[in-house]
Amino acid sequence: MKRPAPPSTTGAGKHSGWAFPLRLHLSVIIVGLLACTALPLVWMAYTQGKATALSTGEAQMRQLGLRTIEDYRNVFAGGYAAIETISAVPQMLTPPSQDLVAKQNLLLRLLKSSFHLDGVYAGYPDGTYIQAIRLGKDPGWRDTLNAPNDAAYAIRTITKAIGIPVTTWTFFDEDRRTIARRADHDDVFDPRSRPWYSAALSQGRTTSVGPYISAATNYLTLTFATPADGEDGVVIGADVMLVTLGEVVDVGTISEEARGYVFDDAGRLIVHSDPAVMTKLRDQLRRGRVLSTADATASDTALSAVTSLARGSDVPDGEVRRFAVEGREYLAQTFRAEIAGLLKNYTVIIAAPLDELIGPVSRTLRRNLAAAAAFLAAGAMAAIIISRLISRSLYALADEARQLGNLEFKQSRVSRSWISEVNALAKALGSARDAIWTFSLYVPRELVRRIVIAGQSVIGSASRQDITVLFTDIREFTTISERHNPEDVVALLSTYFETLNMIVERHDGTIVQYIGDSIFAMWNAPIHDELHVEKACRCALAMKAAVDAMNETNLAADLPTLVTRFGLHTGAAVVGSVGAASRRQYTAIGDTVNIASRLEGLNRDYGTSILVSNAIRDAVAESFQFIAIGTVSVRGRTGQTTLYELRGSPSSANP
Repeated sequence: MKRPAPPSTTGAGKHSGWAFPLRLHLSVIIVGLLACTALPLVWMAYTQGKATALSTGEAQMRQLGLRTIEDYRNVFAGGYAAIETISAVPQMLTPPSQDLVAKQNLLLRLLKSSFHLDGVYAGYPDGTYIQAIRLGKDPGWRDTLNAPNDAAYAIRTITKAIGIPVTTWTFFDEDRRTIARRADHDDVFDPRSRPWYSAALSQGRTTSVGPYISAATNYLTLTFATPADGEDGVVIGADVMLVTLGEVVDVGTISEEARGYVFDDAGRLIVHSDPAVMTKLRDQLRRGRVLSTADATASDTALSAVTSLARGSDVPDGEVRRFAVEGREYLAQTFRAEIAGLLKNYTVIIAAPLDELIGPVSRTLRRNLAAAAAFLAAGAMAAIIISRLISRSLYALADEARQLGNLEFKQSRVSRSWISEVNALAKALGSARDAIWTFSLYVPRELVRRIVIAGQSVIGSASRQDITVLFTDIREFTTISERHNPEDVVALLSTYFETLNMIVERHDGTIVQYIGDSIFAMWNAPIHDELHVEKACRCALAMKAAVDAMNETNLAADLPTLVTRFGLHTGAAVVGSVGAASRRQYTAIGDTVNIASRLEGLNRDYGTSILVSNAIRDAVAESFQFIAIGTVSVRGRTGQTTLYELRGSPSSANP
């Protein structure tokens, strides 16, 4: 099976001219993302400004309209609940002056508990009458009755004395304590002649009357009345001032020109949010007329269109409608309400000019555009700062990885980062550093380094080339191992290998393999070297000198001496990565390797230290001293090989 080729790195630097620092890439990316996010959002905000304004206006209208309807129900529901409560109390069914105190307490409690009620009362078939009135928030009543300044409530009772009606006014403070009482001899009020009394009796059920202008307060008023159960001719009534509802319809939260309207079931305007229009409305109702468009145009030019909208029965509840008035577009929402079956199809409309709704949003959009530009500038500055922080950490990691690739295990300068991913990468790189350092103890480090320098193409192929091969061996190492403690032998051998390893690396050689106590080294592979023969010879001489010095130290320490023999040969060999698909070894194979190994062994026969072939001598004869040993037939090889002992260079025996 063919081993898959490793990824090529020969083109990694092909376009290095286009490479830029990471901080620049990050800055451009972050600013680009900010721009791609902010600018489309601003553009969408401008293009959808009207839709946003309309949506906002509609939401405000809906909220205000629903709140108005709720308050609208509360106002009238309070009057309805009051008459239903009074009609169920037995003491209220007897005419004054019977149970007068009980009647007064009940009516005053109802007034105090409901701020929407203007007054509650009961009319009887004999013309007697009792009425409770709120004075605190009703200056009209206070002026009409000439009430004391601290009076909060008033009770009017009409009783019969010898068939003659007698009217008495009693005034109470906020705590319902009596503060004044007087008779009214000019009062000719008869409840039986009032519309609410006759309407309740004629219909025989709870009904409403109005709206109308109250003669006493000059306010627009609506009356609820109901006949009392079990007592013929007894009618309970309650007045609700519509000015209270007008105060509820506060549309100023939408825009300054927004308006609120309430129409009755006949399509008549009964409440307007503008006080000036309400004043005209009361004046017209007092005269028995409906407020005309011409009367209100000066204050509200949209009233005619809104009135037409209110009278249209095809307008769904809550639907938004648009209409134009004098070339100006308006937006309106319609809401309808029903109260206890009495008030049906009363309509509330909220309307506002479209340009008023859009105006604030447009101003907000311009402010948002300026804010987006400021955020973009701030984001650019932040991107530069963040990218520099990130790139600084990554540069340190890159330097760490470069050292790791060169099998350099210096002190790491990677510090802890505030980016968790960088910390994770640094931790992983540290683990890889430890693993490779440990692994490098078992694999010739220089071999790996040189293979990396030469290029990964040498890993997947083997080729024929000239190399110089060196073999070393320790004389009688087996005997040394038998005579000494194994731990001492291992320690001694480790020192020995470390010394020779450094010498080989210093002379640009590559240790291919440790074979027991032997070393297999070569030159001119994987890095091409024109001086490979000369460097190999100098390395052998340096190794011998180092071993001799080590032996002197060992002898003084009563340790065994390690006499080393060397064999050198140069020639052609097949060099490259060989082995199985899952396990490879970089080595040299061929006759050159075999001869170098045999030369090392022949030192034993000739009593020499460094035996070299005639190929070595011919290559560097002028650089070193050689002594001819003889011609031998190397085992496993046909032909004769001339042997020489390498003694040193002409200038120095031990370079």
